[in-house]
Amino acid sequence: MASPEEKENIKILFQHQHSFMVTKIIFTSCEFGIFDLLRESGESLSSAIIAERLNTSLTGMEMLLNCCVTLNLLKMERKDDRGLYENTEFANLYLAKSSPKSQYYTLKFFSDIVYPGMKYLPDAVREGKNQISSITGVSSNNVFEAFYRSEENIKAIFRCMNEAWSLHGREVLTAFDLSEFEFIYDIGGSCGALSKELIAIYPNCTVTLFDLPEVVETSKKYHGFSEASRITLHGGDFFKDPIPEADLYIFARILFDWNDEKCLQLLNKVFNVCKPGGGVLIVEPTLDKDKTLPFPIAMYSLIVLLNTEGKVRTPSEYHSFLSTAGFKDIQLKKGNLFDVILARK
Repeated sequence: MASPEEKENIKILFQHQHSFMVTKIIFTSCEFGIFDLLRESGESLSSAIIAERLNTSLTGMEMLLNCCVTLNLLKMERKDDRGLYENTEFANLYLAKSSPKSQYYTLKFFSDIVYPGMKYLPDAVREGKNQISSITGVSSNNVFEAFYRSEENIKAIFRCMNEAWSLHGREVLTAFDLSEFEFIYDIGGSCGALSKELIAIYPNCTVTLFDLPEVVETSKKYHGFSEASRITLHGGDFFKDPIPEADLYIFARILFDWNDEKCLQLLNKVFNVCKPGGGVLIVEPTLDKDKTLPFPIAMYSLIVLLNTEGKVRTPSEYHSFLSTAGFKDIQLKKGNLFDVILARK
């Protein structure tokens, strides 16, 4: 008979062996619209009705729904010998598209890009560099750069960014009191989700979103920026084009895309135009100094390796970049997923 320790080890082994299937079950359920249908219906539905409305087989849908029940994404009760399904609060909040905290498009991005790209992880580890050309068929430095070649893909990235900052935006923007900074540049700000959160928290600031011209044009088209919003848009390449003077520059999920040389290039560039007393705010996942870390950050490190020319760094590495560029009074606040570094000129 197996010992309790052996039983636990077998259980853990099973979970690890099959965890990729859990991920795909969630992605598939999202793509079929199961959580949206149940959230909008306002009542429990049978598997037959769900299969009919979503145009799937009854057999396959029943299997998928029951997997979601075991994952605590759905609840099921038997009535008149039928299983009736409804969302859990978790699914309503994070998996249905209509929720303000929905992570549907982030899950879709992981399903369409990250998930299939993981088959190139052995090559990325072996070579120590990204595999973008294999994943996307496009020669590029990072997956976002490759994605920005079509308007449809830009919109997909926008949705992911919106969803990330709906969860983490307020936390990272209140890690330090930013109320003293009046003119702020959001470098690589994509759809402006973080900029919008910023002006909501700090009513005295104005924000300029600086990103590639094609990103800015798509943002204008789909996100309805106006003068009244206190956000202006600036199209350009932040490596090649001038960056105007401001009180604060924000790099949120930007620097880990780039190698050390380019990170230092950007920080030197903003230091030279930063107003005296101003600063830079870096928002990134970071490694502990001894590189022991929780699984989410360890996983993030591999995703960054696979998809960019950069890496997840330690706070001391960012401290070195900032000090070399000339910034002082460098402070770090640990966050739930993203850590926040504030440095001053």
